[in-house]
Amino acid sequence: MKSLAIIILIFSMFSASCSKNSSSGTTDTAPSNLTINAVVSNDSSGNVTFTASATNAVKYDFNFGNYNSLNGVAGNTTYKYSYSGTYNVTVTAISSGGQTISKSTSVTVAVALALVWSDEFDTPGSPDPSKWGYDIGTGSGGWGNNELEYYTNRQTNAIISNGTLKIIALKESYNGSAYTSARMLTNNLYSFQYGRIDVRAKLPASTGTWPAIWMLGNNIATVGWPACGEIDIMEQNGNQKSTIYGTLHYPTEAGQYGDGSTTTISDASTAFHVYSTMWTPLSIQLSVDGVVYYTLLNNLGIPFNQQFFIILNVVMGGNFGGAVDPAFTTDQMEVDYVRVYQ
Repeated sequence: MKSLAIIILIFSMFSASCSKNSSSGTTDTAPSNLTINAVVSNDSSGNVTFTASATNAVKYDFNFGNYNSLNGVAGNTTYKYSYSGTYNVTVTAISSGGQTISKSTSVTVAVALALVWSDEFDTPGSPDPSKWGYDIGTGSGGWGNNELEYYTNRQTNAIISNGTLKIIALKESYNGSAYTSARMLTNNLYSFQYGRIDVRAKLPASTGTWPAIWMLGNNIATVGWPACGEIDIMEQNGNQKSTIYGTLHYPTEAGQYGDGSTTTISDASTAFHVYSTMWTPLSIQLSVDGVVYYTLLNNLGIPFNQQFFIILNVVMGGNFGGAVDPAFTTDQMEVDYVRVYQ
């Protein structure tokens, strides 16, 4: 009986020893000594060459810090970033048995943007119908803002002349409204995800006018507002004509619908200024004449990672425009160009 027990013990020890070995007959060891080297191209292309190495690693996962990743590859890879920024890159080294070790590094990339879409408003007459459509009428509840105007597609309210677009608000009785104006948009004609949009414009001076340069998510018809997201590149209050508002609207856990800031432009109604948004997977920046006055950090939990379309309009009154000057007859927002870079 003692001999049989010894034989069983030896067999058990042999079986246990085999179970610790991989199918190749070698013991799996966790990776160690992970190193990452990143070389950023100096030609503004956005290319970064990564080299990762680790003891006992057979493959690597790369998370490039912009919601994109590459999994199960060799330690050498080149990735092209689309936008300038500082990205936190995480590399995970993986052993043959699936054990891992991770390490992060930061890379700062400068990327040259190219003009991909524009309207220079050089052709006199109505705006280009291949680029712009119109919202018509008063909308639900004055477009949800208690606005006073009736939007039309007439040249009386939107016309190109002398190299600029004029969106003209008028005091006139029209289809039950006391004012008319125009709301132009690129919905179903042009939309984009990420990039920089520049709009050079001169704003109205009259009390009660509310001009806006803004964007909405393409999915507004299915998810509604604010779930679609809204990027207000420029809004001017009805009676604070030197204050420029920039706001990002989206649903949050706290129930808030907007984050943003203001800046002061003393001659906004007498001179042209460039109102811009620089929009990347990392952030959304609002600026006037190249000076950034607000930045929102972007993430996958907010709706700023999809296609958006462009809107130009002038509101009369409403929740933000306020009381209209009783002496008002007409005023306009004049737009020199709209340009999108990616």
